[in-house]
Amino acid sequence: MQRWRGLEDIPEDWGRSVVTIGSYDGVHRGHQLIIGRAVGRARELGVPAVVVTFDPHPSEVVRPGSHPPLLAPHHRRAELMAGLGVDAVLVLPFTEGFSKLSPADFVVKVLVDRLHARTVVEGPNFRFGHRAAGTVETLAELGRTYDYDVMAVDLFERGEAGGGEPFSSTLTRRLVAEGEVAGAAEVLGRPHRVEGIVVRGAQRGREMGYPTANVETLPHTAIPADGVYAGWLVVEGESMPAAISVGTNPQFEGTERTVEAYAIGRVDLDLYGLHVAVDFLAYIRGQERFDTLEGLLERMAEDVRVAKELLD
Repeated sequence: MQRWRGLEDIPEDWGRSVVTIGSYDGVHRGHQLIIGRAVGRARELGVPAVVVTFDPHPSEVVRPGSHPPLLAPHHRRAELMAGLGVDAVLVLPFTEGFSKLSPADFVVKVLVDRLHARTVVEGPNFRFGHRAAGTVETLAELGRTYDYDVMAVDLFERGEAGGGEPFSSTLTRRLVAEGEVAGAAEVLGRPHRVEGIVVRGAQRGREMGYPTANVETLPHTAIPADGVYAGWLVVEGESMPAAISVGTNPQFEGTERTVEAYAIGRVDLDLYGLHVAVDFLAYIRGQERFDTLEGLLERMAEDVRVAKELLD
């Protein structure tokens, strides 16, 4: 799969293509449906399928300080899109100037002049251009002038537990923030993942027989609510069953919020400086402070037992 950053990275001899545009944060099941339709249409036409996305998130430019928690960094989104059959991902730097392009100028500059769109595939609520003035209808109207067609794809909806709420990144962020990682996995179609570099912490876990990977998460990461979870620690492609702690560690008067993962039964790991991922499967309990160290140790042993049972 080709990856481009900015319009200038697109090959000069690039031909017609099928395009879909959006932030696609999380590449959840609704996104997967849209991208899948784009890939299917591209295969029908015998042309490449291209996803256009933005960096930073448009809200950070339009409303500074409003950057939403991110469900997946761009490299992870690209990996997931490649798995769906996408041929190229174009990341457009979202600047103040770019945000002021009219819908028509956006279509000409991106879809017509550089990507030579044959079909554009979008969800029903797609908006684009200055002040989000462009809609799917606008896109279709411009397509009649610039020789491309538009496919609008309805999003899946969750079941009774979600009240029929459509799959969305906003819904997923809320579920993650509430610690409802099982619900988030339902929307994503896989466990929610947090990534970062393993850094040195206070090393109390190692002293107590539970050495943890203290993950310095990437900026704006969507981190689950404070508590203990079952999941996996992913290191260089290997997924290890893990008990995961999120919070400030009130037992030791902690103030900094951290994500720490104990690879169950693995006391031999040296992960400092490595980029790792933590996948969240299930919530076990909330963050607690215990009267004694013995009480904490007993609860930690129980957490590990429960995590292992869930993962098995």
